[in-house]
Amino acid sequence: MADGNPGKIDIPPEVFRLYDAYCHGDLSRRAFFSRLSAFAGGGITVSMLAACVMPDYSQAQTLTGDTDLIEEDITYTTPSSAGTMGGYLVRPANAAGKLPAILVIHENRGLNPYIRDVTRRAAKAGYVAFGPDALYPLGGYPGNDDDGRALQAQRTREDMFADFVAAAELLRGHEAVNGAVGVTGFCFGGAMANQLAVSLPWLKASVPYYGGWPADEDAAKLEVPLQIHLASDDPRVNEGWVAYEAALKAAGKPYELHWYEGTQHGFHNDTTPRFNPEAAALAWSRTLAFFAAHLRES
Repeated sequence: MADGNPGKIDIPPEVFRLYDAYCHGDLSRRAFFSRLSAFAGGGITVSMLAACVMPDYSQAQTLTGDTDLIEEDITYTTPSSAGTMGGYLVRPANAAGKLPAILVIHENRGLNPYIRDVTRRAAKAGYVAFGPDALYPLGGYPGNDDDGRALQAQRTREDMFADFVAAAELLRGHEAVNGAVGVTGFCFGGAMANQLAVSLPWLKASVPYYGGWPADEDAAKLEVPLQIHLASDDPRVNEGWVAYEAALKAAGKPYELHWYEGTQHGFHNDTTPRFNPEAAALAWSRTLAFFAAHLRES
């Protein structure tokens, strides 16, 4: 059984790479299923292979209905882009005073159940946590990732970035927040966390997971503590890191990098077979320690 695979099929690494290409728009659904046929046989069908790599969001409900949390779906204003945006705000129910905040940015398919659960996890750790949904202007996350990716492709990266800037500002001024805001994100959200780190110097910390990189010339703008999490088997993201790391070093900008051997892109996502429980737990513990060091008063 492949690492993290909940089924009984040993999934070849090439299948994971096909799924990664499909998830990120490099393969159509038709092409994805067509190429899977090369790995079928011996009682294993294309449908079985596809089912093994698709997300199972019933696994993303680790903190549903937690009475220690206040959960709200809210709207906020983004005058330079969508006009009105929506998202998921979660905070501890019995907080004594104002708290620091964490912005949680989703992948390239909207605010799906996995990211909502990560937002709850951040709140459970003692933060006001907010997960904006870039699909809100188009009706919100549609209930499945295929349609979510198609909807998100209709929006420009610039407009969505403006929405996330507005979300960070919303947290900064929220009545339950003490003004200290950090950001984390996954894949597309990791790229946004990287870009926010070079765009909003008032942020207290940024923790991108396997996201894309700002322009090399933007590295000199970094003033935000940065903790980066990368999977070892993720050439699409890791190839870009080489140049951006060189730019950070040339600009004399510090960063903290954690590299997880034997992991796939998306290893933190516990709803897919790419999930690596040991690496995910370690990465999340490092994330919370980093936020504690930079967001909480000493």
